[in-house]
Amino acid sequence: MIRLIYNLFWPVGLLFFLPGYLAKMIRRGGYGEKFGQRFGLYDSQVRVRLSKQRSTWLHAVSVGEVNVALKLAKALQALEPDLHCVLTTTTTTGFALANKNAPAWIEVMYTPLDYWPIMRRAFAVIKPTRVVLVEAEVWPNLVAVAHQTRIPVTLANARLSPRSERRFRRFRLFVAPTFRLLDVVCAQELDDVDRWVAIGVARDRVRVVGSIKYDPNGRDEAAEPEEDAQITSVSDSDLRHPVLFGGSTHRGEEEILAKVFLRLRQQFASLRLFIAPRHVERVREIRAELAALPLRVALASEGVRQLPDDTDADCIVLDTTGELQRWYGIATVVFVGKSLTAQGGQNPVEPIMAEKPVVFGPHMENFATLARALVLKKGAIQVSDIDSLEMTIAALLRDGDARRRLVQNARDVLSKHHGATARAAALIHDVRPEL
Repeated sequence: MIRLIYNLFWPVGLLFFLPGYLAKMIRRGGYGEKFGQRFGLYDSQVRVRLSKQRSTWLHAVSVGEVNVALKLAKALQALEPDLHCVLTTTTTTGFALANKNAPAWIEVMYTPLDYWPIMRRAFAVIKPTRVVLVEAEVWPNLVAVAHQTRIPVTLANARLSPRSERRFRRFRLFVAPTFRLLDVVCAQELDDVDRWVAIGVARDRVRVVGSIKYDPNGRDEAAEPEEDAQITSVSDSDLRHPVLFGGSTHRGEEEILAKVFLRLRQQFASLRLFIAPRHVERVREIRAELAALPLRVALASEGVRQLPDDTDADCIVLDTTGELQRWYGIATVVFVGKSLTAQGGQNPVEPIMAEKPVVFGPHMENFATLARALVLKKGAIQVSDIDSLEMTIAALLRDGDARRRLVQNARDVLSKHHGATARAAALIHDVRPEL
């Protein structure tokens, strides 16, 4: 009955949200490519390729989840050498990253909209042997169609913040029927188990495996262009210009970092500022905002492809997608975005794995357990406002030993997640159906 109501109101909801959805797609660009796949419409070449084998369907919403899916697919292929996958993603940035890094045995497509006729059509073409959802992408019709056709569904790298749990519990009557259909939930932390159970997942189906994002052994080894290779291996001692790096920043944080940077330049004359906004479509807005300050601003695409020593700009804004992990290699200190002016926080693990000291603001709700552990074990520094941010960065720029201690402590915190990718892959392998 709940799914019937969901499908009856789905077209109304689509009409309501469609203008904003299309506006966002246009801002991010690339919306026209394979647009029909969002409605379960596939060209003949895709149909022919998919008809030749049964596939594991991996669904990942955007860039971060795509990286998890690629790591997981690689671990799964180690168990199943003849593996074929379909990787669907929702955003154009996720699609571009998947297209760039996916091997030939992974078919990259857009996620079909979660409407009953569309999802049925997608299943008829993809013909999955199993479905693997990444992090939080549990859609009612996708899960229901899989269940009705006896296709197992696994939620990998399952993420459920306390805030999301509270929201789901308020609507438990509506969401629990879908969550009950999940065959396996690969939880990141022991603390997550009770939260998943509270919203409808059977306790014996929740397994704690650790976080694939935090697993250095499961790190994606996708080929990197040779011209970018040196970015990954630069230490701050190699640079004449120390770098304050803002990673995955959100609106308001770029200006804060710029003001902190200008004050710090009075103490560290050769300091450079690098900013990687979470949404690359904001680059023009950010550049205009920063250009109003006494800053020389350049874009990475304008030729700043190697080291900060190679440019006279004070601030470099990254206007490319899917390269953040490589660029972290040039940082001296990293500020993790969406934690100061917005709530939720971004993933602090990428700079830690690049062996860079991490600072973040008070709002790390999406990574609450990890953030608490990092602060408790002195593996990261949490600041409360712009003044404490400036003082913390200044102290770290002065003290190389303090930076190295932060990195080592952070890696110790992450060590419990070693092998998470392989553990999740083994669970997925064990629930595959007999064909």
